[in-house]
Amino acid sequence: MAGSGLAAALAPHRRVLMIEAEDAPGYHATGRSAAFWQQSYGGPGVQPLTAASFEALAHPDPAFSDRPFLLPRSSLIVGRTEEAPMVDAFIATFAARGVDVAPLAAAELATRVPGLRAGWTAAASEPSCRDIDVAALHAACLRAARRGAAMLATRAPLIAARREADGWTVETGRGTVRAAVIVNAAGAWADRVAAACGAAPMGIRPYRRTMAQVRLGAPVPAALPLIVHVGGDFYFKGAGEGRIWLSPHDETPSPPGDAAPEDIDVALAIARLQTVVDWPVAAVERKWAGLRSFAPDRLPVFGADPHVSGFVWCAGQGGFGIQTAPAISALLAAGLGAPMPGGAIGAIDPAAFSPARFA
Repeated sequence: MAGSGLAAALAPHRRVLMIEAEDAPGYHATGRSAAFWQQSYGGPGVQPLTAASFEALAHPDPAFSDRPFLLPRSSLIVGRTEEAPMVDAFIATFAARGVDVAPLAAAELATRVPGLRAGWTAAASEPSCRDIDVAALHAACLRAARRGAAMLATRAPLIAARREADGWTVETGRGTVRAAVIVNAAGAWADRVAAACGAAPMGIRPYRRTMAQVRLGAPVPAALPLIVHVGGDFYFKGAGEGRIWLSPHDETPSPPGDAAPEDIDVALAIARLQTVVDWPVAAVERKWAGLRSFAPDRLPVFGADPHVSGFVWCAGQGGFGIQTAPAISALLAAGLGAPMPGGAIGAIDPAAFSPARFA
């Protein structure tokens, strides 16, 4: 998503080549997203990017997409009785930033989450949460990039790049190309790409996140809100009648690669679920894992490298890269020759996300 979103924004203004190591783009983190837009997700530092991306996701330009990318969902942040101060702090933090969050009474929580076990009484409602049609968004970005004459080379991993007086010579698995600028949108591989280009790493670290689709022996509605534990132990949401998507909210340090779920993490997710609700688990129908990559301060990194001319970062999007993609793509494209966006995106100061903050 980082690369395709930027290519879509930049292709009308620059000549763009996307190089992709896999057989097709979107194989790793983008294709394994939990697929929701939630303003509070990622914390206060990420929230402006998420909020500013809403309009492009909810009401895209008809030339970009003939349908919105956001679908109804809503979310609840929940905690045990003793975790009520954490829920109160969550509400105070995000309400102060203009997010629509409000306390939810224990009786209402029990109504919204049938089968809720005793002791889960602290909750906040975040009704603006939506599902994201990630596949449609990614496909729309690729179509827009192609319309702008951007090119895509698959099975073309970066081997090395050499900076010369007039630009870059880039060796890939499918040959050598010349470029004025390299944008490092390599996700979990971002620091390795930097090293191959002679740039210092930013400390981008990948972490494995596990997901499972679980069939339940209880009539749980497909429209069940996204349920997020205020302490970070789990989240789950409806995925069809009697089914949920479930995660133990794990962050296991992992090397870049094709992430696979561990059975112990799926078991942990189910064990945590069953402390919250009395829904019997009939079957684990699917399980998968993806790598979420974070900078040391857990904020995205996008902008020009402070030491290597013509080397630009677009990395460290963590688990919020899809919901912030319109804002990040537009802001970074503006620094590379596209017009500066207006509205909420144009009001964001990209300096907060610049690689120079680690210089």
